[in-house]
Amino acid sequence: MGSRIRQTLDDDLEESHEINVTPFIDVILVLLIIFMVAAPLATVDVNVDLPGSTAMPAPRPETPLFLTLKDDLTLAIDNDSVPRPAFAATLDSRTRGDKQTRIFLRADKAVAYGDLMETMNLLRGAGYLRIALVGLETAPATNAPAPAPAGTAAP
Repeated sequence: MGSRIRQTLDDDLEESHEINVTPFIDVILVLLIIFMVAAPLATVDVNVDLPGSTAMPAPRPETPLFLTLKDDLTLAIDNDSVPRPAFAATLDSRTRGDKQTRIFLRADKAVAYGDLMETMNLLRGAGYLRIALVGLETAPATNAPAPAPAGTAAP
């Protein structure tokens, strides 16, 4: 029970029915700090085994621009091989200087993740930030729910 000191005629202490929120705020701040420290530590040693995508394919643009990273780490824009030093200039000529062009990036299975990231950094260095990763479409699993029809919400 809380009480408040007030000057009253009969000198009795009046009961206060208000909740003191200061301890609650203190507890919330302590929990916030704990979670801010613990959350990054919880994801440090997580093994990742990425599955194939069974998502519905996006509609393909009329003239997509494919950048391919081959297993020998050579680059190809559409079907033409491109040396790395001339990569940015060749890409600018293909896109007519439009840096908002979406680049469809595909890589061989044998390419290491670091090499794929290096290629993405080449794209970023050339000013192309709209990158779409291309993967092999796989059949959906038999126990997966069917996609909801267009215009309806999934349960």
